[in-house]
Amino acid sequence: MNIVDSFLNMPEDTFDSLSVSILVTGLIIYMGFIIYRMAKDSKAGKFGTIILFFVLGFGMLGFIIKTILTEVLK
Repeated sequence: MNIVDSFLNMPEDTFDSLSVSILVTGLIIYMGFIIYRMAKDSKAGKFGTIILFFVLGFGMLGFIIKTILTEVLK
């Protein structure tokens, strides 16, 4: 069985969990790039960049922690 057949015959719940994991990871990476770009364009400096990443990245960290806790508590 090749990769295409495996992908086409994948159960829906497996596809959902896999696609959400991949797409949310990509979104988090992109949001990190946006925060970096905002800090660079506003000339925030080192301290300002750290504050921006901490404050704006706190929501992303919450999502990651929620996902980990959900898997651990199953």
